[in-house]
Amino acid sequence: MHATLSLSSSALAWGARPVRSMESFARQSDAQLVTLTLDGQRDAFGELVRRHQTRAYNAALRVVANRQDALDVTQDAFVRAYDALASFDRARPFAPWLCTIVTNLALNLVQRKHPAEALDEDNVAAFASDPVHHILETERQARVQQALRELPPAWRAVIELRHFQELSYDEIAVALNLPLSDVKSHLFRARQKLKQLLEPIE
Repeated sequence: MHATLSLSSSALAWGARPVRSMESFARQSDAQLVTLTLDGQRDAFGELVRRHQTRAYNAALRVVANRQDALDVTQDAFVRAYDALASFDRARPFAPWLCTIVTNLALNLVQRKHPAEALDEDNVAAFASDPVHHILETERQARVQQALRELPPAWRAVIELRHFQELSYDEIAVALNLPLSDVKSHLFRARQKLKQLLEPIE
C-alpha cells in the first residue's frame, strides 16, 4: 500500500542506520524501544514507527475516511508521540497510547475541515444493542467499514478507542477531553446507528 511505503520512508528518518536498526531493535519490546529512544538512540523510535505504522494508519482512516488525510494524521501522530515520549507510561501498552494520539488528531482534522458536520440526534434507533464486537470479527469488514464512515466523527472516535483500541470509558473520556456521560452517550448512539446500518446483512 502506498501509504505504508510512505510511512516506512518516514520511519527511516528517525535513525541514520536503518539496516542496523532493524537488526538491533527488532527483538526489543516496545517499552525497551521507548527507553532506548529516551536515552538518545533515535533509531529505536524508527523501529516503533515500522512496528506500529499500519495499525496507526488504519485507526486514522476509520475516523477521517480519507487515505491522504489518514496518512497525514499518522505521520503527525508519530511526531507528536516522539515529542511526548517522556510522558508515556512504560508499564502500559504502547499501541493504544499511540492510537489515542492518532484518534485525537484525526477527530480534530475532521472537525476543522467539516465544522458543520454535527451529531444527528434524531437519526438513531431507540433500542440499544452492541453489534460491533462480533461483526468486526467476521468477513464482512468492508460493509462494517462503510457503516463506520457514515457515523459522525465524534462517534467514529469513541468506537475506535473502545472497540479497536479497547480503552475503558474513563480512558476515552480523558483521551477525548469529554465528560464520561458524553462518552457513554456517543457509544450508545453509535452502536444504535451501526445496528441500523448493518441490519440488512445480519
